[in-house]
Amino acid sequence: MKLTARTAGQLGEALRRTRKARGWTQGDISARTNLRVATISSLENGDAGTKLATVLTVMAALGLEFQLAERGGSVDIEDIF
Repeated sequence: MKLTARTAGQLGEALRRTRKARGWTQGDISARTNLRVATISSLENGDAGTKLATVLTVMAALGLEFQLAERGGSVDIEDIF
């Protein structure tokens, strides 16, 4: 599944859709990541102040990976560093 997010709100919505597609609750993600349910909720609601480490932790729990994309193509994060 390819998801594109350009804002914190879009990212939160994409994570919510992925979580629900797996039939998981926010509590399930909390148990898998040791993050508070309130933190998961905040992320899914598009809180722009969420730490990148938190986003990556939730993405890993959902089996998602982070990629940077340019218009017309994509770049793996490993290629940047």
